[in-house]
Amino acid sequence: MLRVGSKSACMACRNLVSTNMGVRFRVPLQKLHPLSRAIHHRYSGNTNPQRPPHRTAARYFTSMSRLPMRPPKSRPGSGGRGHQQQRNFWVAQLAARLLKLRYILLGSAVGGGYTAKKTYDEWKDMLPDFSEYNWVIPDFVWELSEQIDLDKLAKALPEIEEIAKLLPDLNKIGENFTFLKSFLSSETAGDPPLKATDSSNAATQDGSDKQYKKSSDKERLDQLQEELLRTQLKYQRMLERVEKENKELRKVVLQKDDKGIHQRKVKKSLIDLYSEVLDILSDYDANYNTQDHLPRVVVVGDQSAGKTSVLEMIAQARIFPRGSGEMMTRSPVKVTLSEGPHHVAMFKDSGREFDLGKEEDLAALRHEIELRMRKSVKEGQTVSCETISLSVKGPGIQRMVLVDLPGVISTVTAGMASDTKETIFSISRAYMQNPNAIILCIQDGSVDAERSIVTDLVSQMDPQGKRTIFVLTKVDLAEKNLASPNRIQQIVEGKLFPMKALGYFAVVTGKGSSGESIDSIKEYEEDFFQNSRLLKDGMLKAHQVTTKNLSLAVSDCFWKMVRESVEQQADVFKASRFNLETEWKNNYPRLRELDRNELFEKAKNEILDEVISLSQVTPQHWEAILQKKLWERVSTHVIENIYLPAAQTTDSGTFNTTVDIKLKQWTDKQLPHKALEVAWETLQEEFARFMAEYKGKDQDDIFDKLKEAVKDESIKRHKWNDRAKDSLRVIQHNALEDRSITDKPQWDAAIQFMEETLQSRLKDTDSVIRDMVGPGWRQRWLSWMNRTPDQHIRNETKNELERLLKLHDEHTAYLANDEVTTVRKNLEGRGVEVDPVLIKDTWHQLYRRHFLQKALSHCNLCKRGFYYYQRHFVDSELECNDVVLFWRIQRMLVITGNTLRQQLTNTEVRRLEKNVKEVLDDFGEDMEKKTHLITGRRVQLAEDLKKVREIQEKLEAFIEALHKEK
Repeated sequence: MLRVGSKSACMACRNLVSTNMGVRFRVPLQKLHPLSRAIHHRYSGNTNPQRPPHRTAARYFTSMSRLPMRPPKSRPGSGGRGHQQQRNFWVAQLAARLLKLRYILLGSAVGGGYTAKKTYDEWKDMLPDFSEYNWVIPDFVWELSEQIDLDKLAKALPEIEEIAKLLPDLNKIGENFTFLKSFLSSETAGDPPLKATDSSNAATQDGSDKQYKKSSDKERLDQLQEELLRTQLKYQRMLERVEKENKELRKVVLQKDDKGIHQRKVKKSLIDLYSEVLDILSDYDANYNTQDHLPRVVVVGDQSAGKTSVLEMIAQARIFPRGSGEMMTRSPVKVTLSEGPHHVAMFKDSGREFDLGKEEDLAALRHEIELRMRKSVKEGQTVSCETISLSVKGPGIQRMVLVDLPGVISTVTAGMASDTKETIFSISRAYMQNPNAIILCIQDGSVDAERSIVTDLVSQMDPQGKRTIFVLTKVDLAEKNLASPNRIQQIVEGKLFPMKALGYFAVVTGKGSSGESIDSIKEYEEDFFQNSRLLKDGMLKAHQVTTKNLSLAVSDCFWKMVRESVEQQADVFKASRFNLETEWKNNYPRLRELDRNELFEKAKNEILDEVISLSQVTPQHWEAILQKKLWERVSTHVIENIYLPAAQTTDSGTFNTTVDIKLKQWTDKQLPHKALEVAWETLQEEFARFMAEYKGKDQDDIFDKLKEAVKDESIKRHKWNDRAKDSLRVIQHNALEDRSITDKPQWDAAIQFMEETLQSRLKDTDSVIRDMVGPGWRQRWLSWMNRTPDQHIRNETKNELERLLKLHDEHTAYLANDEVTTVRKNLEGRGVEVDPVLIKDTWHQLYRRHFLQKALSHCNLCKRGFYYYQRHFVDSELECNDVVLFWRIQRMLVITGNTLRQQLTNTEVRRLEKNVKEVLDDFGEDMEKKTHLITGRRVQLAEDLKKVREIQEKLEAFIEALHKEK
């Protein structure tokens, strides 16, 4: 064994160091000291493989490097050679020390870098994961980062000294927390510091010391609570300041983006995509048991509990109408909250933006909401289930979708519908039965909890409280009025109500004045909770108070529910789409899937094509129809009131005078109006005829109801031009005043017209007489028909009057009284009792037939009278004034038909086409009208397919955006 410090040990170590430091001495291994060989074999060979050679060798090298390095003594007799070797050894030793220094520096650099990296990774792992908060900063902020002046931004941020001033004394807080921890642990272990630890120890300790310790611990605990409260308030103020600065910064960034810094397409926000899906679902009539189970926050509460005020605090604007104790929320209001550069509101179906920073816009918004609510309520009802969709954007607003429901009532008061209470309950249940809906239950803290109705309703819909958030409002009034503040603590801890909830919150929504601003309400709420005994005494926890904390909690719960359920709902709509598409393929394989709006557009084009076809009707067709219809309308008046009275005289002058007077009266009063009626009816009939013809040309019968409604409404709206009546009167008057027949064809045409008219009248008269007297002898014998007693009397009267006409061929149109008496007595002589009125009525028909027969015979004579008429020869047999009358009537019909045809083709057809377009436009804007006129399973199936596809597409887009945000 060698002693440490001996000459042999030093030499062995020196030889080993020289060998391992890389100095090339030619010393054989066998000449080394045995200890040196052992060390060499152990740390350079494989003597002990379990111990890493490099670590132990380094340890040995380090310890041996501190030993003194002495130069070897020269052997006797070596002389200068010994001095040369000694000099060479010191050179080698110096080189070895330099090489050692290099390795030490290199090892220190590598080890220091590794240690620094490891320390950085440890600190990095200790930091929380902020990736799930990336949604706070939109994508374009990173794009704007290069354009923002960072120097200005740095100057705008608070200095580190200011932040340090706000930070509390951490050492003092640590001491307080240590004491609090020991205090709570000792209390938990059954050894509370404020009580005697044991009865045996109590006997040995002094009572005064215990009392002093007890009082000092209480004071220290109170000081600790105050210190914690002050610390929390400091942190809260600092957080509010930073949030305010962040809000202003984000507002500036968003405004710059709106001004067009980036020329790119603006993408819809995540909450806007989700709100669009909910809007479509609200209008979707679910078939195949497909229900809307997408999450939204449903705000329910008793009437006047403050739920609308809570929603306004979350939206940061007084946007809802309010009243003192009366029902203001009369229909559900869906509010989509999102972040934006400006604080604005907008309705789903309107392009107007309401600036919520201006009081006049706020008043207009409240008025518009109230109008929409009253408009949605049907007559005789108090509330409505129609949803009003509103979006609110602004800096710092939490993203979510809330639905404000009418307040639950316990009693129906005067002025309300009898079913108001049941209707409100059914609306609330319809929204809360959605298993993914978050129920925001609002309870008025200023009234007795036993008077609440909504808590029972909520507990029925969510008995486990897995999706309910309870909010106690008006806590300031509750603290002032309640004798026991512990009651509030029981409420917010869920021990007073039978319902369960995810969380319990206490808020203050102002002093009750409708003129309070949101900022003043926030300030009042913060001041109240800072000075409230509820928070100081630990009855309420800091995270349970203020609407700000409530908003954050509701938003987090909402998005958590959305992420958990949205993909499942997308699968439900995918299955519904498959079912609908399968039904369409099986029932309508060769038809396109046209929804109600597309079918209406198709029908609209067909109807307009049919209206345009009216302009293709030929003038000859228009004039022929107009002349025929006009004569059918006025022929009775011409025969009965003009021709027959004038023909009672044999004097030509009297006949013409009577005709002129009556024609003038007729033209001034009736004829123009009758002509316009005929023209309007003709236009209607032609329009209907063209629509009927198009209907037969492989047209879809699904449009029949719509076309009929369009036709009726268009005709109802069409008004003929009033000025046309005056101009038509002048034209007709001039036509009737003309008596000059210029050529023989006109004469023959007038005679033919007269003959056809008289024959038609004669045929009608014979038919009337036949009905009066009953069947003749031929019909009685061949058809076994008999006369009635009245017909028998009329037949006898007819026979007696015919004998009178044979005796007096030129008899006038009226019977004299003595003639009536004579006929009556003659009939009584044959046993027939007859009334004088019956005699006159029968005479009227018999005389008409007699007159028409004479007129027809005279018409045959006038066929050769044009020559005498042209030369004005006076011949009693050939005075054809009646022919001239019928020529004047015929000419008036031709001119009137031509005039009406021009007015129809030039004006009225176009006006009718315009009316049809207006009616179609009105029907197109009236969804209820379209739903009523275009019906059928085919239409409903196409509507459902369109809605389900749209919902599925928007859900997929939303899910994709949601994954990107993650």
